[in-house]
Amino acid sequence: MTCCSSMLCSRLACQAMRQLHPEAITAIQSKVLFSKAEEQLLSKVGSTSQPTLETFQGLLHEHPEALHPSRTAKALQAHWQLMKQYHLLDDQTVQPLPKGDQVLNFSDAEDVIDDSKLKDVRDEVLEHELAVADRRQKREIRQLEQELHKWQVLVDSITGMSSPDFDNQTLAVLRGRMVRYLMRSREITLGRATKDNQIDVDLALEGPAWKISRKQGVIKLKNNGDFFIANEGRRPIYVDGRPVLGGSKWKLNNNSVVEIASLRFVFLINQDLIALIKAEAAKIPQQ
Repeated sequence: MTCCSSMLCSRLACQAMRQLHPEAITAIQSKVLFSKAEEQLLSKVGSTSQPTLETFQGLLHEHPEALHPSRTAKALQAHWQLMKQYHLLDDQTVQPLPKGDQVLNFSDAEDVIDDSKLKDVRDEVLEHELAVADRRQKREIRQLEQELHKWQVLVDSITGMSSPDFDNQTLAVLRGRMVRYLMRSREITLGRATKDNQIDVDLALEGPAWKISRKQGVIKLKNNGDFFIANEGRRPIYVDGRPVLGGSKWKLNNNSVVEIASLRFVFLINQDLIALIKAEAAKIPQQ
């Protein structure tokens, strides 16, 4: 059964090939690889000569036994040109590689190149993008510089060798376990900073603050030198263990413990600076 099937396929294949168009047959035969005898015959045509189609037509007439029946003068000319390109003709010699250290490698060729003579291709799109980014960064820097005077609270990391709590501008410090917030204005806001809500004291820097309101409270310094904390959030604020409910306020003393949603802070007052403020306030005549 297998032999019969193979013979049937062979007969069908032969029949199909016999039915091919003559042009298709010619196109297929023209792609037959050149034999060694054919290339030896073509290699005798001099590389410095200017052979024409008549030259290769003469080869077809003189050596029909050496050339494939499908060869044409144009095909012979194209292959001869290819052989000439790769220095395969009899009168062509290939230059031997230099010996010793004279072999030119890629690094040597790269060193010979003069970078100053290379053309610098400009990328206008890239230059435009860089210019836009530069302008944006400069605009952001100017905006930050203009807002410097608005920053009333500084945040410092607490380390084993922490810097002194007070300077001549710090009214009080809200010290946590991780950070400390320096109060440098008479009123600061406490809460959880978001993209649309900016506050002075971002309690999220101390720890988990997802239970804290965006504006949890306000700490104010009264003219008499007393500090008060007002709760403006939904959760209570504990001062020395006493709950301060939303809408209420409570006085803060030196070393008062402030607890907001399990975050604990110690409120430290700059006694010397507050004393100076009270003394200056006393000099102002009451109206």
